[in-house]
Amino acid sequence: MRRRDFIKMIAGSAAAWPLAARAQQPERMRRIGLLMGLADDREGQARVTWLKQELQELGWTDGRNIQIEVRFGAADAGRIRAHVAELVALAPDVIVCNTTPVIRALRQATSSIPIVMAASNDPVEQGFVSSLAHPGGNITGFLLIDFQMVGKWLEILKEAAPGVTRSIAAEVTAAPVREMAQIEATIVKLGREPGSGLIVPPDAFTLVHLPLLIRLAQQQRVPAVYYLRTSVAQGALMSYGPDVYDMYRRSASYVDHILKGAKPADLPVQQPTKFELAINLKTARALGLQISDKLLALADEVIE
Repeated sequence: MRRRDFIKMIAGSAAAWPLAARAQQPERMRRIGLLMGLADDREGQARVTWLKQELQELGWTDGRNIQIEVRFGAADAGRIRAHVAELVALAPDVIVCNTTPVIRALRQATSSIPIVMAASNDPVEQGFVSSLAHPGGNITGFLLIDFQMVGKWLEILKEAAPGVTRSIAAEVTAAPVREMAQIEATIVKLGREPGSGLIVPPDAFTLVHLPLLIRLAQQQRVPAVYYLRTSVAQGALMSYGPDVYDMYRRSASYVDHILKGAKPADLPVQQPTKFELAINLKTARALGLQISDKLLALADEVIE
């Protein structure tokens, strides 16, 4: 072999070494924080599962190219603060979260880690984003409800229970309920006032105490509408609201965009696109209500 050919062969082999080495290197592991304001129960785990499944459909598998750190706040302020500190210290590539207390705590803790709100109530008013179209910071995501939803709840409630002439929303702005005793006092008061109805809006506190709310509404014979479809299977009269599992699937798409280089500031906050109406006829009969054919025709699920 001539000296010139030998040098060319060595040079060509050396140029190929870095390419071979790069091809054999494992894919870089990304870290995702997931902080749920809910309890670590069946409902909370179901939402985690939907997010993971959609991420896998998008090519992100927990334990292979992503590591998901899951925490549950259970509507407890102290626990939420502790989990926020833990996750921020881990410096994940993105954090997925829900409920107002969790989003607020994360916003106070970091302005650099991308945050995806899987479900948020009025993020503009609360200062989480500058606008829905242009979030403007490190936070984006998905709305859970808008104010038009309140009118829809009232409409459905009066259609199911025509005798309802007044209703109350079990939340801080209308009926402060921060403890179980306050929930009971509020619903007992409604039960004593003819023509009363109950709207149970989306909130971590009401979700954690959903079985109590449902039981008390039945005991006090108060017609109530909830936002979560699974509440109807637990005995709630009816529910109307977004498909929350769909919102976690959609949140996975924003995580995918961010892991691929997108900035939260450039991803608009999106409205819910799928809504569900569910009715429990057994509960209706127990309350002495006759659900109209019109409402039944609109229902996505009717429990006999």
